[in-house]
Amino acid sequence: MSHVFPRHCHSDLPAAVAGDGCYLIDASGKRYFDGSGGAAVSCLGHSNTRVRNAIKAQVDELAFAHTGFFTSEPAEQLADLLIQNAPGDLDRVYFVSGGSEAVESAIKLARQYHVENGEPQRKHIIARRQSYHGNTIGALSAGGNEWRRQQFAPLLVEMSHIAPCYEYAERSQHESAEEYGLRVANELEAEILRLGEDRVMAFLAEPVVGATLGAVPAVPGYFKRVREICDQYGVLLILDEVMCGMGRVGHLFACDADDVVPDILCIAKGLGAGYQPIGAMLCSKQVYQAISDGSGYFQHGHTYLGHPVAAAAGLAVVSEVLEQGLIEQVRSRGHYLQSALEARFGQHAHIGDIRGRGLFRGLEFVANRDDKLPFDPASGLAGKLKKAAFAEGLICYPMPGTRDGVHGDHVLLAPPFIANEAQMDEIVDKLGRAVDHVLHDITVRP
Repeated sequence: MSHVFPRHCHSDLPAAVAGDGCYLIDASGKRYFDGSGGAAVSCLGHSNTRVRNAIKAQVDELAFAHTGFFTSEPAEQLADLLIQNAPGDLDRVYFVSGGSEAVESAIKLARQYHVENGEPQRKHIIARRQSYHGNTIGALSAGGNEWRRQQFAPLLVEMSHIAPCYEYAERSQHESAEEYGLRVANELEAEILRLGEDRVMAFLAEPVVGATLGAVPAVPGYFKRVREICDQYGVLLILDEVMCGMGRVGHLFACDADDVVPDILCIAKGLGAGYQPIGAMLCSKQVYQAISDGSGYFQHGHTYLGHPVAAAAGLAVVSEVLEQGLIEQVRSRGHYLQSALEARFGQHAHIGDIRGRGLFRGLEFVANRDDKLPFDPASGLAGKLKKAAFAEGLICYPMPGTRDGVHGDHVLLAPPFIANEAQMDEIVDKLGRAVDHVLHDITVRP
């Protein structure tokens, strides 16, 4: 009997024993194409020599040194590399162990920034419905994923949630994409004024919404208007790129696609590519200077900040992505994958939208394409699709509750950057068989 506490108490999972490029292999020898990179993590696949060697070398040299006493060369080098490629005046990097920690750090930094600047009345965070920012209490409070929030609601910090920029489901047929983007962006200003124009400390959003909506990018102009509103009211803009960053959407930093620069930015997942747990919070010179010129001490911390082995892995990952031209490859492979998905599912009666950027793609399922109505949640479509795809040898990321936390289903794809075109076809073929099987059961069988 296992003593591991699993994600699902009644799951019977195979044991992963090896990784080979884009594939994971279980104890029986079955190979699974990692079409979602786990959860948009394994951007370099599972057997990258450079990263593995960097980890081994760092363990031999220095495994751990607490950042209350030391810095380390891998952390310094990785911070330099990130800032060299970061947008705008992002200037400092705070290393953590994952995405939730990065978001928690960003929320606390935003609060301390305003306190140090003499505006302690700024206490409100505004985020968006149908978003996800992590599972720790602060990050979960900021997130708008109702399914994840529901049972923990009494514990959560009060935060505001405005509409997402979710064009497929929420743009009126009478407005252009740009008009829609301005309308939902202006909800931010309305909420700032409702709360008090000098009482909001930050707005938090994903540039491309990941697990909760299924690879939904903002329409053109949305984030430009958001940035204007934040500047007008002295609100910090925090962008959560934990899932969509580090090359996933065809830019090292996802916000570059929208030509917007945040005050604070969160990354993880693809930063370590699964080889080590690592995340980071980046902040602007202005934000850092407020702390430096004030108390001089960020009142926050975790034991494994800037862990040398994790930083060495991250340095190898980012170097590999940049030096091997993988950002450009993500763009070209992303176009290929989108075309292949459209060829296979573009006229499918029960797939309403195929969307995303780079190698971050989502398909949304509907009972009827004309009215975009989702399937009855009782059908269990997302869960059944996950099992059917897994049986086909494909790891993908289906989720229910796309529309409101209860209704709607989508599947998220985030394959490794190293995947070739034949492997993109493999994703589509295996997903197609799984979709056909599941939808036949739901729509045809009594």
